[in-house]
Amino acid sequence: MTPLEGTDNLRISDTDALIVVDLQPDFMPGGALAVPGGDEIIEGINKLVPHFTTVVVSQDWHPVGHKSFASAHPGKKPNDLFEAPGLGPVLWPDHCVQGTAGADYHPDFHFNHASLLLRKGVNPNIDSYSVFMENDMETKTGLSGYLDTRDVTRIFLCGLALDYCVAFSAKDGIRFGFDTLVMEDLSRAVDAPPGHKERIIDEMKEMGVSLITSDMLTF
Repeated sequence: MTPLEGTDNLRISDTDALIVVDLQPDFMPGGALAVPGGDEIIEGINKLVPHFTTVVVSQDWHPVGHKSFASAHPGKKPNDLFEAPGLGPVLWPDHCVQGTAGADYHPDFHFNHASLLLRKGVNPNIDSYSVFMENDMETKTGLSGYLDTRDVTRIFLCGLALDYCVAFSAKDGIRFGFDTLVMEDLSRAVDAPPGHKERIIDEMKEMGVSLITSDMLTF
């Protein structure tokens, strides 16, 4: 865990934002791209939501035939290693396809309290792990500007998956100048390829992301 300067300072204020990443059925146990234990974090996240003035909720929203899907590449199967501009490091099963039940928010998640609902991964040729940037590292989602207009200076991230969309969002949060914290207890990892979770956590720490648990917050 990254050491924090004064954990007493984790009192939530109007300049903080909660960013909840991809709590969708396809990422839950039994889903098309299941993250182990993904359903275990929903209750804890719901308890946090009312304490934040700014709550951003993301939603993977892929068109049919998205190039991140193994099915879009003849002879490939899910979790095969794959590198291409804006894609990789592996190919995924079809998941979170626009308009399908698997792309909805989990029915137990209180997303109606959100101040912003953000859909990502809509470009058929480029994936979008981060809530701030698509994977081409050029196309912005507009979230940084939205947070700036609300005078947000610090962001708390949680959700699915820790080693992909949560981590990429956290690293971009640092790049866009936000004090960025990831709640490990309210996130779960897919760890594909094996060892990816450990590598990405090290990258987050090196960039200045703080890894915390939700019980460290005060209101």
